[in-house]
Amino acid sequence: MSSSAADFATALRAARETKRLSQRDLSNLVNVPQGHISRIESGTVDLRLSSLIELARALDLELALVPRKSLPAVQSILRAVDDGERTQGSSRHPKPKEVARLLSRLAALTRLFPESVELAQITRQMRDLMNLPLTAEDHETLNEVDKILSRVRGTDNLEPLQRALTRLQQLRSEIVHNRISAPSPGEVRPAYSLEDDESGR
Repeated sequence: MSSSAADFATALRAARETKRLSQRDLSNLVNVPQGHISRIESGTVDLRLSSLIELARALDLELALVPRKSLPAVQSILRAVDDGERTQGSSRHPKPKEVARLLSRLAALTRLFPESVELAQITRQMRDLMNLPLTAEDHETLNEVDKILSRVRGTDNLEPLQRALTRLQQLRSEIVHNRISAPSPGEVRPAYSLEDDESGR
């Protein structure tokens, strides 16, 4: 295995562990067998670009081609960000048992109904939610969604899937629009104003 491939494997494993995801949790998110995740992390499989992109997105990473001469600067910035996050705690978004259980149920349902559009949308909502700060109340909501999904008995019973999707969309909207808010107009100070221009005369 080349050193660059080994670096990718190490980075993927570190990102997964930082997010407190097991290999099984990650396999559920990207619909890849857990054994394949293990081989990717150990460097015993040649990773396709499409698979790497999918894994990176699930781990809240982005792939980018960086000019070689700019690499030291990029690495320095990444170290600074990493150090800042470490001082705030080992993980901003720990994965509680509600998330693990829900991911497991989603994986099982996806295997049963691989063509379900609703299940694909629910999985996307879960990916988004795992990158947001969740409260204890949010975890209870995820528990409710898991119970709703447990009522799915067949492809003709889509009502629980639609209810679960709607509930997750509401939760994501609540977090993004009501908790992660932009500063109010009174707090924003313009970079330049006419008064600054007049005082400089």
